[in-house]
This record gives sequence, C-alpha cells and structure tokens, in this order.
Amino acid sequence: MLSILDRRNTADPAGDLPRPVLDGDEPTEVVRGIIESVRADGDAALIELTTRFDGAHLDDVRVPTDDLDRAWEQTAPVLQRALEAAVASVDAYHRHQMRTSSEFVNPTTGVRIVSAYSPVRRAGCYVPGGRAAYPSTVIHTAVPARVAGVEQVVVCVPPAGADGVAPVTLAAARAAGVDEVFAVGGAQAIAALAYGTETIAPVDVICGPGNRYVALAKREVAGVVGVPSAFAGPSEVVVIADGSVPAAEAAADVILQAEHGPDGLAWLITWDEAVAEAVGAEITAQVAAAPRRSDIEATLASAGHLVLVDDLDSALAVSDRIAPEHLELLVVDAETVATRVRNAGAVFCGRFSPASVGDYLAGPSHVLPTSGTARFSSALTVDDFLRRHHTVTVDETALGRIGPDVIALAEAEGLVAHAESVRMRMGRS
Repeated sequence: MLSILDRRNTADPAGDLPRPVLDGDEPTEVVRGIIESVRADGDAALIELTTRFDGAHLDDVRVPTDDLDRAWEQTAPVLQRALEAAVASVDAYHRHQMRTSSEFVNPTTGVRIVSAYSPVRRAGCYVPGGRAAYPSTVIHTAVPARVAGVEQVVVCVPPAGADGVAPVTLAAARAAGVDEVFAVGGAQAIAALAYGTETIAPVDVICGPGNRYVALAKREVAGVVGVPSAFAGPSEVVVIADGSVPAAEAAADVILQAEHGPDGLAWLITWDEAVAEAVGAEITAQVAAAPRRSDIEATLASAGHLVLVDDLDSALAVSDRIAPEHLELLVVDAETVATRVRNAGAVFCGRFSPASVGDYLAGPSHVLPTSGTARFSSALTVDDFLRRHHTVTVDETALGRIGPDVIALAEAEGLVAHAESVRMRMGRS
C-alpha cells in the first residue's frame, strides 16, 4: 500500500523527498473566482455555490439556534459526556496558556512599559463537513477563542447534502458555546467570513482546517482578516517505528489520518526491514477492512510512503524535512527522542499516545500546521485571538536620559519634527 523510498547509505537521506502539490495556478484561480463571486453577490452566491458543491439548496445559510438545542437534546448521553469532556480538556489547557499583563521598567533609561492583551471581537471557525462530521473541530477552534475572551464566535460548516449540517456538529457547537452557525463551506465560507454578506457579518480572525481550497482561500484573505500563519490543510502523519510497538498498532497510526481523505500525507519511517515488512502487511489488511477504505486508499496512493533509513538520526532528519502535522514516535525512550525533533505540529510519544488522542481529548488544539509550515508556525492557540499592545510612559527624568539619543537618531534620518518634539520638552524642563 505504501511506496518504498530506500534512503539507506545516502549522504542526505532527507534530500529530494516527494511532497503533494496543493496550490498551483488552477486551484488558486478557482479560489479567487469564488471569493470574487461572494464579494459581488453575497448570500445569493453562497446559496448557489452550496447547491453546486454540496448538493443542498438552502433558503437561508443561517442555522437556527433552536436547531442547536434540539441536536443536543437528541444526542445520546454517552456522546454528550464525550463532548463535554473534550470541551473541558481543551478549555483547561488553553486557560493554562493564557498570557497576563506585565510591566517592565528599563533600569538604564527609566522608561516604563506595560504590555497587555486584548481579544478580537469576532472570530470565525471553519469546520469541515460533507464527507464526514467533525464535532471535534468545533471544540478545538471555538473553545480557544472563548478562552481568549472573544465576544462572538461563529462557525461555518458545509451541509451534508440535503440533510443539512450533521446534528452531532450542531450539538458540539452548543457544547462549545458557539454564537452562530452557518451552513456554508469551502472557499465561499472563507470569503463570507472575511468580507461579510447580508447574513454573515465579517470577522476579525479566521481559523480551522480544511481541504486545499479552504486553505488557499485563507491565504487569499490574509491581511483583510487575521489568519494564523500555519497552512491548515489536508491531514498528515509521520510514524517513526523501531519495533518496540506492535505492528498492528503502528499500522493503525499510519492510516488513521488518511481517513480524512485525499491530498493528505501518511509516512512510515524505520531502519528495520522486519518492521517495514510487518507494518506494511498490517496496513494492507487494515485498509481492506476499513469502512473509509476509498478515502484511505486515495491518500496512500498519492502520498503514502515507507522510508527505509540507516538509523534514528536519519529518521529524524527525514521527518524534520517533511515537517509533518502529526509525528508519532513509536520508539524506545520516545520522550527523550522528542527533544531532538525540530519541525512538527505535534509530537506523540510512545505506544499509548496515538495521534487520535490529540484529535479529541489531549487538550491542545488539533488545528495544526500542514504542508511543511511546521517549520515556522504552530498549533492554534489563544494567542491567535489576542492582540498585544504596549503602553509607554516616560517621565521627565527618563526623557532627560534618552532625549539626546532620540534627537541624534531622528536627525540622522532627516526627521526634524521628530527631533524637535523631544527637544522642546527637554528645553522646557
């Protein structure tokens, strides 16, 4: 099921690795066309595009609040408890991550600086749908926004055909304290959140994972609204295995993110041929019996690879070059090995820490960087909904200390008014 990349006995085992191509002229132009359509025609464009792409003809993209309440009431108690547990776990972790205001007085200059944080007013959470329901993504986007203090949290999610938004997604929205839900997905949802329509008011920040069209749309509107720097596209996993974990479990972890569908990435890296053979056989058997077999096979066909390397060092080099969304370390002393990882959205250590735990209940948001953006970006956090501002106070004594240097620098740049604004105050003192 996995194509084999033999990188043993090579000077650079991480060199020239195959990667899926998610952008390019064609999808980018499609996304731009959708965005312009929504900007021009508003709700009418959303309804037409939802009919075309999702097979659902809606009179109104807004999901009534009563539908959220009804969905919650009709949810089985065992699932209600699981949703509430996920909300509590994600809430607890992000409260631990919240920043507090701080004061700094420069001992040399006497300048006093107070740094404070304030939330954006309105956040838009994109939740995938259509192919499957993702109540977990509602929780992993809306709860960090709520913890940050965002006043209005809204969700856009594509309807599952004529049946509308999946009830479990609506139940999760109620559990997470979402204010508004709109039955619209794809690039058109991102456009609506960024620019607004008759029904959807524009937001300040857009977050959440999606297919390549959603991820590209967020790139297009970045700057109009805040968009976390990560490219949160199709799901990825890299599993490094040394044989210390049963082959069946390692195989399950290779294919678990591939369940999300095409354009993702699923890699196994090992230096043990016996592990490669055993895990490969398990993958074949498990995929054959999987309910979402077609989605898994689509991912493995385009970006499923088994990499043979010389040792652990080489395995880490390959993984760092990929910079995967999820990295599983199924190796001896995984926590120590994790300290050597440079590039990964999230690292899962050892047999009892599969990435699926992170998808639901670990605590950190499962909205993670994909497509190599883990080289420079991170998981969604409360920081993505906060703005830091600083307040500067300079008293007469402090201005006397720094004033001459400010004047010299301003005059060096030819900015006379800058220099004069300080000089006149120093003169008066």
